[in-house]
Formats: sequence, C-alpha cells, structure tokens
Amino acid sequence: MRTIAEINDKIIRGRAVAWTVQEVKAKVGELGVTEIAKQVDIVTTGTFEPMESSGAIINLGHTDPPIKIRQCWLDGIAAYAAFGAVDLYLGATATADYNLQETDLNLREGIGGEKGGGHVIEDLIAGKPVQLKAIGQKTDCYPRAIWENTITKDKINQFYLFNPRNLYQNFIVGVNGGDRTLYTYLGVLQPRLGNAVYSNPGAISPLLNDPDLASVGIGSKIFLGGGIGYIAWEGTQHFPLQKRLPNRTPIGPAATVALIGDAKQMNADWVRGCYFKNYGPSLMLGVGIALPVTQEEVIQHCSVADQNIVAPVIDFSIPRRVRPTFGLVSYEQLQKGYVIIDGKSVRVASLASKYRSLKVAQELKQWIETGKFTLTEPVAPLPSDRAFMPQDTNRSIISLE
Repeated sequence: MRTIAEINDKIIRGRAVAWTVQEVKAKVGELGVTEIAKQVDIVTTGTFEPMESSGAIINLGHTDPPIKIRQCWLDGIAAYAAFGAVDLYLGATATADYNLQETDLNLREGIGGEKGGGHVIEDLIAGKPVQLKAIGQKTDCYPRAIWENTITKDKINQFYLFNPRNLYQNFIVGVNGGDRTLYTYLGVLQPRLGNAVYSNPGAISPLLNDPDLASVGIGSKIFLGGGIGYIAWEGTQHFPLQKRLPNRTPIGPAATVALIGDAKQMNADWVRGCYFKNYGPSLMLGVGIALPVTQEEVIQHCSVADQNIVAPVIDFSIPRRVRPTFGLVSYEQLQKGYVIIDGKSVRVASLASKYRSLKVAQELKQWIETGKFTLTEPVAPLPSDRAFMPQDTNRSIISLE
C-alpha cells in the first residue's frame, strides 16, 4: 500500500495520518479494515510495565591519576565493572552489596533494602546527584586504588539504556494455590487462590499487534523511556515458536526484544524504579512502537480485541520451572477485575498501567504528527525460529536429596 520512505515523506511534510491502536480498535467495526488501511499511515502502540531485564551502560570518564575500576557502587548499589576501566553496567535489579566495609553501613541503612539499580537509573535520568564509590586494580597505567565522587548525567560521558529483554509478547497470570503467602516478580500472591496478578496491558501492547513481527525488526526506531530508542536485537528468552491462536497471538510468553536508547534524553516520568516486597527492585518502563501501515494485514492484526487474546494462569506454589496451570483466561476477563478458578471468584490486579500505556501511544502519535519522529527500515528481521532452551540438572552429579 505504501512504503516506509513514502510514510516518512508524509511525516516531514506534515501530512501523515497516525492513529493510536486504541483508535483503530474503536473504529474498525464502523469503517472496516480496508477503509482504515487506506486512511491511516501509522498505528502507535504502547506499554508501561515492569521490565526487570533492563539496565544502563555508563562511561564515567578517566580520573587523574587513572583508575581501573573492578568494584563500584552507585548510591550503594553494586554496578558491574569487569570490562573497560571506567565502563559500568548498572542492572535494574541490582541491590546493595552487603560486602561493603563497615564504614558504609550508614549508606546501606539509608536505602532500607528497597532501593535498587532501577531507582538509581531513574535518579540519573531526573538529573539528581548520585554518590559513587569505586575500588581499582592498581597497574602501571592505572595506579589509583580508590575513588569517591558525586556524579550526574551531565558529568559522565555515555549513559544509555541497554535492555536485554523487554516487551514480552504476552505473559502469564500468577496465582498461589498453596497455604502460605508468596513473594514473586508479580508481587505478593495470597495463599489459597487469594488473588491473581498479570503484567501486560493486553490488546494495546506493542507486539500483540504485530504477532509475526512483520512490521518491526533490528534497527526499528521506538519510543523508549520518553526518548528515542531502537530495537537492537532479539531479546533474551525470545520464543516466537510459542503456540498461537488462529489470530496469531501467542497463548503465553513468546517474542521479546533487546532495546537501546540514550538515557540522557529520556524522561524520568517514563523510567521509574520500583520494588516488589521480599522479591527485590525492578524498573517500570514506558515503551512505544509505531507500526507502518504498509499493507492491509497491519490493520487486521491491530484490530484484535482483549476478548481474543489469552494468557495462562500459573500456580506459583509449585517451585519448579514448569508449574501447573489453571488454563487460559482472556484479557477482557482479566480487566474486569476477577477470574473464576476452580469455581472460585479470584480478584485480579495488573502490574501494567493501561492508562499510562495509552499515554505512551498518544505521545508517540503526537511526535509523528509534529515531525519529531520518523520511521526506520529494519536492517534485519527478528528471528522466527528460536526454541526455548531450558537447563536441566545433571542427575548423575547432583543429588536432589
């Protein structure tokens, strides 16, 4: 119907027509897929949800005398330093290092065990000062052993998010059929099916509207944390071979993407550190994808509704890699606030904010309409044939007793 180059030309001339995916779903019954495909150049999608497989690359710049950092803490949170002399990777789930010296007890106590790497990333994006402590390996070219400083995003070289796994194409619903409270990456799960928790905004989620990854690929430009980002690679645990419904949406966790973007240009309103009780810190992140309407099938996929997308209900009370399931439930039912499990009405909560997910899609639409955001051609497709590889215990070496 149209090429990405033609769409970009319309964006530059202020003539591109962009709709949010919510607008497409609201109008498809009235106008039909074919008519919307004729009218609309771009469909914007969005999500705001926890994405713990995220983190930031930071280059601090060299000190005088220079230091080869081997251990480093930012506001008491351990950053990985085992590569370049002043390069760091701060993971969103990183926590305080309890091997710090006794003199650092006041620093640990100040964070109360709830602050993590995601909070430090948020603070840096917001322009706040962050306390740095580094220990170096003394060498002839890096003679410094210890360095302490206060940094901000304007006092360091590179500061960019590099997230190994974001934008799960569907996920699970967690419940607890056991007798004690469980503390999980989905939050608190009450015993005896006391509640259910899921983490996906449903039919407006980016990759559920491009189920076969036909419109995005490596190099696709995106909305990331309030700034410009890109799809850098397939995400870890990328599993496009997940079973699918006839509408091509997966019945559980499927495709993922690795994302990258300049954190100095991001907005802390869209990058929020968070904490799950007795589980640990994480990161709430806003991500949006603009889907170019290059063929009618793009609108067909974007018309999928919450009642036609399902997720598996998983029992976390069984501490194994493969857990029992109570079957599949639609996102339409989840968003009603309750589900029926074994004849029992179970209250439901979402970790993803549908309101803020829609705001991401709306903001991305505005960027396109004002010429702030153009599309990129993927340089390569995302793999469609990745299997999911588990790790099993070598029973001849390790006993379960």
